[in-house]
Amino acid sequence: MVLRKLKSPLFHSFAVVFSMMLLSGCGRRESNVERGNREGILFLGNGTEPKTLDPHIATGVPEHNVISALLEGLVAEDPKDLHPVPGMAQSWDVSPDGRTYTFHLRSEAKWSNGDPVTAADFVYSFRRMLTPALAAEYAYMLYPLRNAKEFNTGKIEEFAEVGAKAPDTHTLVLELANPTPYFLQLLCHYSWWPVHPPTIEAFGAFLRADTRWTHAGNFVGNGPFTLKEWKINQRIVVERNPAYWDADTVTLNAIRFLPIDNANTEERAFRDGALHVTSTVPLHRIDVYKKDSPELIRFDTYLGTYFYRFNTTKPPLDDARVRRALALTIDREQLTKYVLKGGQSPAYHFTPPETGGYTSRARFHADEKEARRLLAEAGFPGGKGFPVLELLYNTSEQHRTLAEAIHQMWKTKLGIDIRLVNQEWKVYLDSVRRMNYQVARASWIGDYNDPTTFLDMWVTEGGNNRTRWSNPMYDNLVRQAAACRDQTQRFDFLHQAEALLLEDMPIAPIYFYVRSMLIRPSVQSWHPTLLDHHPYKYVRLAKK
Repeated sequence: MVLRKLKSPLFHSFAVVFSMMLLSGCGRRESNVERGNREGILFLGNGTEPKTLDPHIATGVPEHNVISALLEGLVAEDPKDLHPVPGMAQSWDVSPDGRTYTFHLRSEAKWSNGDPVTAADFVYSFRRMLTPALAAEYAYMLYPLRNAKEFNTGKIEEFAEVGAKAPDTHTLVLELANPTPYFLQLLCHYSWWPVHPPTIEAFGAFLRADTRWTHAGNFVGNGPFTLKEWKINQRIVVERNPAYWDADTVTLNAIRFLPIDNANTEERAFRDGALHVTSTVPLHRIDVYKKDSPELIRFDTYLGTYFYRFNTTKPPLDDARVRRALALTIDREQLTKYVLKGGQSPAYHFTPPETGGYTSRARFHADEKEARRLLAEAGFPGGKGFPVLELLYNTSEQHRTLAEAIHQMWKTKLGIDIRLVNQEWKVYLDSVRRMNYQVARASWIGDYNDPTTFLDMWVTEGGNNRTRWSNPMYDNLVRQAAACRDQTQRFDFLHQAEALLLEDMPIAPIYFYVRSMLIRPSVQSWHPTLLDHHPYKYVRLAKK
């Protein structure tokens, strides 16, 4: 899942904060936090404006934050460790060979308009997600289903051949191509969540990503909250859903997601009592909070990697020697210790350590001498003749600070120059998707706790590859891992695959994430989790 950081332009941030001030009234204003604690309204900093609330189109963390309040899949997540628990399905059976899952849906499960949630709704949703014309970037998440990849890539035309069947209203049978030990974790991802078929049809959205079905007043969901309001670049408001099957567990009456797209503005809003939880902490404020208000700042382990993508179709980045030279001259210790200062750790491989029990055996090391040798071998001794590269990032204080530091490292150690280019989030996403970049900052947050969530994305033509790197040996190793039931052997295939990835270097891993946030003591059951997921139906607000 793509993670974005806060942007530096102030206009949207000012608009959000100003609107919060207006809502507070005159005189000694009751803060958002005080009001929220009293009325059961959670005020969350969302980082930036979601691109969409369509679960079959979304790819980012800000989208997930909101969608997870509105929809629920077959299984849900335990609030403390995120292990799969019953969601729309009250129970399930697994065949002895691990290839067939039979889910038994709740008879009391309803959409927010009162329609029953049926097994056919899930089949419809999976068909939409996999239909090639929708071009869903996360379609590959459904590839464990028998013939899902073949249908999505146009090798077969009949969805009836895909392993998703609804023999009756409350029974859903999913047949897998191979046993998938992390399959239930996959189902917690929004790409597997259902959409309301009559709503999709009413707005002609089966094959389209830009319709109004996700707008307030149109969105029909099956989650613990309903979409009340969506004012672009101001707020998204969701309210408690009385039709939700487990409504008695939900104590929050509403959640307000505020897209404050400047880290400093968000921190000031937190200080002023406008937010319960922030999306990040400005780098220069971390030490201040550590010293003066340690009870308000938190650093949680986070399953994610920050890295740079290389466009392998554009010279000189089509040469692996050049890519390796760039990767080997980044001083990751300096960046994590003196720039980031939030407990991040240097990344010398791509998959974070201990991801589902896997830690990469392959790794590289900073080596300035070897980097200069590789660059000279590629035809650029001492950086002579090397073209000026553009480094693209979505506008953010942190991204800019890191880019400037890395630029200086490349200039000092390799004698090359780069030009920094920042773009607003949606424009940046489009540039990377269209391969309209040379070097681009990137991040990947695990969608589930297994190494495949990091390594599947680099297969040839993978929906989130976006480097055009292709290695048939890598593809074959990932396929073998997917078909392997023995964990040791499966990990061995993945170790070999990651070694190839690090040898060819279509990416440069930089650091492993730590989730830094500011959080009010009144927020309860906001447990530290690897994926930074916090099922809202369990979250509580203390009144004092």
